[in-house]
Amino acid sequence: MRAPELAGDGWLNTGGERITLAGLRGRVVLLDFWTSGCINCLHVLDELRPLEAEFADVLVTIGVHSPKFLHEGEAAAIEAAVRRYEVHHPVLNDPKMATWSQYAVKAWPTLVVVDPEGYVVHVAAGEGHAEALRRVIADLVATHEAKGTLRRGGSPYVPAEEQRTELRFPSKAVTTAEGRILVADTGNHSIVEFASDGETIIRRFGSGERGAQDGPFDLASFTEPSGITLLPYEVAERAGYHAVVADTAGHRLRGIDLITGEVSTVAGTGRQWRDGVDTGKALDIDLTSPWDVAWWGPAGGVVVAMAGNHTLSVFEPVSGTIRRFAGTTVEGLRDGDVHEAFFAQTSGLTPDGQKLWLADAETSALRWIQPEGETFTVHTAVGVDLFSFGHVDGPADKALLQHPLGLAVLPGDTVAIADTYNGAIRRYDPLTRQVTTLATGLAEPSGLLVHDGELLVVESAGGRIGPVPLGEQAVAGDAHAVRRPPTVLAPGELEFSVVFTPPPGEKLDDRFGPSTRLEISASPPELLADGAGVGTDLFRKLRFAEGVTGGVLQVVAQAASCDDGGEHPACRITRQDWGVPVRFENGGESVLSLVMAGDPGK
Repeated sequence: MRAPELAGDGWLNTGGERITLAGLRGRVVLLDFWTSGCINCLHVLDELRPLEAEFADVLVTIGVHSPKFLHEGEAAAIEAAVRRYEVHHPVLNDPKMATWSQYAVKAWPTLVVVDPEGYVVHVAAGEGHAEALRRVIADLVATHEAKGTLRRGGSPYVPAEEQRTELRFPSKAVTTAEGRILVADTGNHSIVEFASDGETIIRRFGSGERGAQDGPFDLASFTEPSGITLLPYEVAERAGYHAVVADTAGHRLRGIDLITGEVSTVAGTGRQWRDGVDTGKALDIDLTSPWDVAWWGPAGGVVVAMAGNHTLSVFEPVSGTIRRFAGTTVEGLRDGDVHEAFFAQTSGLTPDGQKLWLADAETSALRWIQPEGETFTVHTAVGVDLFSFGHVDGPADKALLQHPLGLAVLPGDTVAIADTYNGAIRRYDPLTRQVTTLATGLAEPSGLLVHDGELLVVESAGGRIGPVPLGEQAVAGDAHAVRRPPTVLAPGELEFSVVFTPPPGEKLDDRFGPSTRLEISASPPELLADGAGVGTDLFRKLRFAEGVTGGVLQVVAQAASCDDGGEHPACRITRQDWGVPVRFENGGESVLSLVMAGDPGK
């Protein structure tokens, strides 16, 4: 199909110029449909960097920012996100999702390849497609060079001006035993140690360059670190370090010795977890975007919010082991036993005795875990589903948040919430089950810290940490829903499938059994009368319950493929999860197909 022209509200990283596909004829164009709060989208940004370098003279990558949350559609928010995540290609701001709709996109992230003659030749949803894209692009380059339709050189990317600041998009903070403050300076890839005044810098752990170098504090390097936790004294003595850092984009946990300044890797290989083992010797296990960490006694170690696959792990510093603690990898909101619960990009943790409070960003939810008998149970205080959010105070079952990232327990055992995309600090009272607003007008508050009797807030987009004046109020704001239009289906039965076509030079890997896996669930669970569960076929018949008007289909698909030929072929796992909002109407579609990877013309 001919690629529809690009439409939106403005361009970034182009020096103010508007880009058209017609003007890019002769180049291979890669459209990356993303939104800044989606962890899978952030993974894709990192996956694309080597491709952009390899094909710099023939490939033009264009980010189409299609917001899930209201805040993400604001011009200032997308400008900050492009700087925060070091996006070095043109970005189209598409707040009304016009280009998203023209390309019939169903999921964040989605990648679309447009050939030099302006035709869509490949679509891939989810992450893990780097090698497939490399082969598709290389094939296009060879084909169109032979045809004489390839044009080289002339990138439309114009970098924005950057100013070096003391803190650049900081995220979390903790207080040391000496009363000093450690701040994760995410955008500067380092950890800053402030004196107790929160203003005087004592030292910086990290050189400021992206990386994974261990060693002395001034030579070590991090990659977008976020959460920090301190170990109990007796544990630190045995482990040989005092603080654990969630080195988010490096997919590692790092240890810091606050006496010597030495930085070491304590968990993770640096590879992003895709599938398979996630329990064992910590240095042998792949992690996926650990976002926050917290020492919690009932779990016996450091709880790790593994935002990249919607699970929680427990890291034990003394034994050097890590294990899955909670979650199934399905993104959603489901309470109950920790092994069956659904989480959604958990980004904030704070312990309170026998409770561990969680901020689940993608469901805009405040949740907690507590031991019950022989297991642990997950509960939700505030939050509805993947697509409902807002700024509403009052009874917890009616209150709404918008993509919260941080938490702190206040005196009186109430919980302060960094309600990031509302630019607010909220408070939840477990006794009255009421939610109120403590402060507004903040620049993406992402971390909270009670220090010397004050509540300090880390304002990520403001590049600062400081006390926030608190004045309790009740906000009767608006409820919002994702702008993405629901898929209209016919009531009754649905023929559902996921399309996966191996890229050039690969075939499905069936050496050890079925090469594909499909898991389907729904919110609310009663939406599906039949068809939920796990299977190995990418086609399934679903039956919807009578009387249900709509909901969300939760789909997780996975495919294994290998190089076709060779004695030791390289193999890869491709995985994607969709949350598809659906509405039922007579005359709606009775067939639904989601593309994980493939040529739309086949």
